Amino acid sequence: MTDLIRENNLYINGAWVPGSAGEREIENPVTETVTGVVTQAGAAEVDAAIEAAATAFPAWAATPVSERVTLLRRLHARITEQANHFAHLITREQGSPPKVARGLHVDVPLSVIAKTIEATEEFPFRRELGNSVILREPVGVVAAITPWNLPLHQVVAKVVPALAAGCTVVLKPAALTPLSAFELARAIEAAGFPAGVFNLVTGGGREVGDRLTRSPKVDHVSFTGSTEVGRQVAGAAAETIKGVTLELGGKSASVVMADVSEESLARAVKVTVANCFLNGGQTCTALSRLIVPADRLAAVEELAAQAAAKYVPGERLGPLISAGQRKEVLSFLEPGAGGAGARKITQDLPVPAKGYYVCPAVYSNVDPASRLAQEEIFGPVLSIIAADSNDHAIELANDSIYGLGGALWTDDTDQAEEFAARLRTGQVDVNGAAFNARAPFGGYKQSGIGREFGDFGLDDVLEIKAVQL
Repeated sequence: MTDLIRENNLYINGAWVPGSAGEREIENPVTETVTGVVTQAGAAEVDAAIEAAATAFPAWAATPVSERVTLLRRLHARITEQANHFAHLITREQGSPPKVARGLHVDVPLSVIAKTIEATEEFPFRRELGNSVILREPVGVVAAITPWNLPLHQVVAKVVPALAAGCTVVLKPAALTPLSAFELARAIEAAGFPAGVFNLVTGGGREVGDRLTRSPKVDHVSFTGSTEVGRQVAGAAAETIKGVTLELGGKSASVVMADVSEESLARAVKVTVANCFLNGGQTCTALSRLIVPADRLAAVEELAAQAAAKYVPGERLGPLISAGQRKEVLSFLEPGAGGAGARKITQDLPVPAKGYYVCPAVYSNVDPASRLAQEEIFGPVLSIIAADSNDHAIELANDSIYGLGGALWTDDTDQAEEFAARLRTGQVDVNGAAFNARAPFGGYKQSGIGREFGDFGLDDVLEIKAVQL
């Protein structure tokens, strides 16, 4: 393959060095062919990256905020210049259609960088409280372990606030989607960050992630992935009593209140379907449960079926990441997954012969206790659940081990905030409100620990010191 991407070196202590644990092929989920070959870090390279970060930490922590911000601005400019190239890499390694790859996977992290810079310039690293001075100081070396579904965005959400706060970083990107992380490392190098402040090592979770998590020289671990693996990360980090940020699973509900107009109902269904199917359904915040008034179920079914029909696999809808993920998603489409009364209301659409595609699906009358309603699917599958009242709708929304995101639809703006406050979830978008890259992102319950983005992302990797004077 003439355009095969080869990444033969890791980025450690400001230099590009080969890995010692062989190579891994990176598959394009659209073509099912190898699109890249990436070197893998062995124990020696992981330890060298940790040591480089630990050595660089004192000087970087002492670097004035204004100088750190200048470097972050350079990084933002570099990624902006190469935005289309980043999008192209993400299409190759993750399969997103070009428009989604640019908008979701590149433009959103660029906004996160911009808002992190804004937050850093305004952040109260020092304040007075009585006879005390309260200092917020960088925690030290941060290990960032990121997932495959948003390969640039999730890296930026962890690496940029850590660097802004004065921490040094060792990044382990997802084994399935590391190509954009190498390009980010080159952008960081070009921006002029000092050697050792940012380091990139690749490999599997058991080989590289576990070693990072258990290292006594790593002071904080920021992990995004499944709740199951998050438990393992938290347990390993506890051995050295280090802090963790865990952004884990979700089963977010889009809750339609009884007062909505026909126009608002139509918008609620359209936005919910779009959100659920975004990125092939492979987002932790996917609105995968649509909870609606029982007396409007028929109208919702018609609207949802119409909206879903526009998501043609291979066009508007990208593939799943792998054959294994496709098999997992298909298991949710088997009879009985939504309970005895569940009905599939969408028609099957043609699926490309190549690529890990599945037909988008919407089920109605889903049993709230069923697999469809309770488990994270990570695919384009929406469950519609009927509620008898507004109180019942909120009760259904909270009937989950997860609490990451959610949506609320109401024409009663006076009660909107009160309704949102009753949802046990880290974020609630009311009536399709816009994403805010400076607002805290994270979950309740088994959706995680800690918060990312803006001031809250900085706070998550800072220690607090009280000096009495």
